[in-house]
Amino acid sequence: MILAISGITLMLFGLVVSIVFWVPGIFNRDRARAIMGKRYPLVYVVYIANGPMLILCGLLLFIWPKIQ
Repeated sequence: MILAISGITLMLFGLVVSIVFWVPGIFNRDRARAIMGKRYPLVYVVYIANGPMLILCGLLLFIWPKIQ
């Protein structure tokens, strides 16, 4: 039960991060690019670590008890 709740929480958090990143009005990429300069690709590393990876980890935690 704890794994399922943790999985749902991670999936929801990953979904929120993905929405914030991809909706243009919330995350201003041009401003971030101006501030970060050459380090701008790190934004994508942070997004991948906190968006889709959290969704995948949450999904694994959610289905893990059902597999065993």
